[in-house]
Parts: sequence; C-alpha cells; structure tokens
Amino acid sequence: MENKPRPSFGLLVIGDEILSSKRQDRHLANLNALLKPRGLALSWFKVLGDDNRLLVDHLKQSFATQDVVFCCGGIGATPDDRTRQSAAQALGLPIERHPDALAEIEAKFGEEAYPNRVRMADFPQGASIIPNFFNRIAGFSIQRHYFMPGFPQMTQSMMEWVLNTYYADLSQSPRVELAIKLVDGKESEWIDFMETFESQFPQLRLFSLPHIAANGQRFIELGVEGEPERAQAGLDVIMQEIKHRNQAWLPLEKSQE
Repeated sequence: MENKPRPSFGLLVIGDEILSSKRQDRHLANLNALLKPRGLALSWFKVLGDDNRLLVDHLKQSFATQDVVFCCGGIGATPDDRTRQSAAQALGLPIERHPDALAEIEAKFGEEAYPNRVRMADFPQGASIIPNFFNRIAGFSIQRHYFMPGFPQMTQSMMEWVLNTYYADLSQSPRVELAIKLVDGKESEWIDFMETFESQFPQLRLFSLPHIAANGQRFIELGVEGEPERAQAGLDVIMQEIKHRNQAWLPLEKSQE
C-alpha cells in the first residue's frame, strides 16, 4: 500500500491589532503545544492585517497547496472582520448562512441574535462548522483550512478538536529537542561538520542558535530535534566532535545568561 505524503501545517494569524502590537500573538505557542506531543510540527507561520486584497492573495496561494492551515482572526460580524469574505472570494464561492452555526447562535442569544450576531454564521458555500466550546459561535473549515476567532482562549480548544477529528491518524511518536551550548564558539568553524551531520542523520533537524549574553560572552546553542533514540544518537555524535575539538561547552539548562 502506497503511503500518502504527510501534509505540511501552516498558521495564518489575521488582525491589524497583531501587526500594530496592540495585542501579542499567542496562537503560535498554543498550536505548537498541540502539535509537538503528536509528533507534528509547523512548516510556516504568517501574520496579515485585515486587508481584503492581501488576504485573498495569500489564501489563494495556500488553497492551491495540500497544506493544513489554521487561520485565526477576522471572522466576527463587524466591518473590519474580512476573513470570511476573503476566503469565499479566494475560492470563487458565494457566502451562505450555515444552518448549524445559526442554530448555535440562536440557542445562545435568542432574539438578540438578530440582526447582527447571525452574520457570524455566514460562511463560504460548502463549509463545515468547527465547534466553539467557549461561546458557541462556530468557526468553519473548507479545503483543509480551519478558520477560528482571534481569541486564544477560544481557538486552542478548537484547534485541538480539528486535530483530533481530522488528523488523529497523523500522530506519531513525540519528537524531542536535545542541545548543549558551545562557549565562545564560532558558527563558521562548525559548518563543515554540520553539513556532514545532516547527511548522516537526514531524519533529524539540526539547529544552531547564536546568542550573546548580557556580559558580552558568546554562546551557540547546538542541538537536534527528532525521535528520541535518533536524537540521542545525533547528540552523541555532536559530543564526540566537541571532545575531539576540545571545545568548551555547557549543559543547556545550566548555562549562564
């Protein structure tokens, strides 16, 4: 049986308030916290303002891929929330009022659902709902894109529902990060080793993160991410090279900032 390629995961956060720093993004950390225990990882992350032209252009691009995309923000009822309309426009679809989303809004707000709150049940034609366990105002999904509100306290449980409902079969052994810190190391001196390492361990993600402490001392966080046994084998090779070079190093958790 032929194995299907695993999809890439992306996160699109939408809102002028994020770009202007009026609010700080929390969706990235929340989604990573859900993906990592499942052995999954994000491939890309974008932040866009509430600009219809930009939203349509970027959504057209992502709809054309096989990526699984979480989209947070801009699905409210006010005129500055343009995500629902932009998604429909990117797909060339009309907007329709979804009966299940409408029923949830009516159940929560009664007569006060009209005339404006019901607009939040208007989705691109053919969309499915994503339950909102916080306030019953549903998000929607269409073509592997999952549209949710901009409030992290709502979206985290909605993202978890999406992963459990649609992508439970993709879960695999959790990946781990193992790293040390080189003391006064120079990245340029490790490039040849890193290239050889990547050829030797193609299943691992090798990373090198330079850092300058407050006192001016330089460090390089050097490590690997992958399945636990492979990651440990990779770190053992790094440690052998450190010993061979007589390179000063510190355990990551004990290094001084």
